[in-house]
Amino acid sequence: MSSTDALLALRQAIKSKTPIKYSSVSGPTDSLQSAVNLVLSSSLSLPKTTPTRLRKPGVTSTDPASNTTDFYTLLAVYLAWLHRDAPVAEYMRQAREHGLTGGFISVTERKNVIDWLEGKASDLPNSVPLISESTTPPGSPPRGATAGLPSAHHVSRSTHMASSPSKRKYVPDLADVEVVKKIKLNEIELRDRNTVLRGVKANNFSSVKTAFAEKLKRLKETGKGGPAATQLTPGMFPTHQSYCNMYPIIIISSSPTSLVTMHNVKRFLQDSVFESSQDARARITAEGGSRPEDMIPIYRKRTQIDSSGRELETQARYFVVDSAEALQKFGQDAWDRVVCVMTTGQAWQFKPYKWSDPKVLFHHVKGFYVSLTSEPPNPKIKDWNVTELKIDANRRHVDKSVVAQFWKTLDAWCLANKQWIVKS
Repeated sequence: MSSTDALLALRQAIKSKTPIKYSSVSGPTDSLQSAVNLVLSSSLSLPKTTPTRLRKPGVTSTDPASNTTDFYTLLAVYLAWLHRDAPVAEYMRQAREHGLTGGFISVTERKNVIDWLEGKASDLPNSVPLISESTTPPGSPPRGATAGLPSAHHVSRSTHMASSPSKRKYVPDLADVEVVKKIKLNEIELRDRNTVLRGVKANNFSSVKTAFAEKLKRLKETGKGGPAATQLTPGMFPTHQSYCNMYPIIIISSSPTSLVTMHNVKRFLQDSVFESSQDARARITAEGGSRPEDMIPIYRKRTQIDSSGRELETQARYFVVDSAEALQKFGQDAWDRVVCVMTTGQAWQFKPYKWSDPKVLFHHVKGFYVSLTSEPPNPKIKDWNVTELKIDANRRHVDKSVVAQFWKTLDAWCLANKQWIVKS
């Protein structure tokens, strides 16, 4: 059986639609994975590891017997035909399961092999041609027509087969050789995962360190109150350094129709409960309280996570006023500490302010328009840069989400526009 050509025998079995069976050491089997031989006919059984004449890509060997690793096995060829209609992923999975990790026929070659096995193509690319007729598989028709041809033709055919392109030595073009040399000179050799991320020239950042060493030294001395503090230029740090430990200010409207007044602002922003101004006034009077102050402190709880993962709770203080006169009690720089103005949509509220034009005012401070959910949209605030807060007159359980939205929006604005007051 050693003289039988495995490729032709497999092709003959497929073309004649002969059932291909499997056999193991113990006898016939239905599992290709556990089989040892492929039974191609009643008189022919070949080991599935038999090397065929079909070469792997880039191989120039012509002898499958001496260079078995350069040629596809009978199993690889048969598996390509057996799973000819399977998707690429399924074909690759079958190849791995049958141990053909690097020896399976590629997807691009598979169609040519299948066409040749089924007789749709007369030539099989990248295969070693037969030299002797001794490899003709059993059952093949006799080649008697060849014997009747003139001897000159037979000699010419033999000469042509002996001088097949697979045996000719490749001679590269000299111009191509020079181009390849130039390309290799500019190549960077990649050896491992670390050298992939690095070039051939080392980077030295000592000049950057030297350039910033003096600046870093001055900054450290400034933080310690050293002599470098007296050498700072006016533009090096913002003038807001003088505002340390000075709390942010919120201005509300003094209108009697405002939803948030000095009577209920503390309970609204600090306790997250909305109480109408009339009810709050009546409650304060019943408790023996007097007229509300023109400057009310608001304490807000904040929860932070430190570097060790512990949860820390701190309190932030804000001051609420409802007039420009009360704001003057904070000093000349009071407007620099104003972070928020709550409006009812009435422009007269801004006349005594530092910026009386609403468009200019809400460029310097964060604006909020407070209204009831039942009220229609206010066209006056359409061009103002304000965030609208909707309060439900009847549902108190939603107050907490409204107040949370207020603080979240205000924090984001302060972080973007007045970081110094957030950190103070």
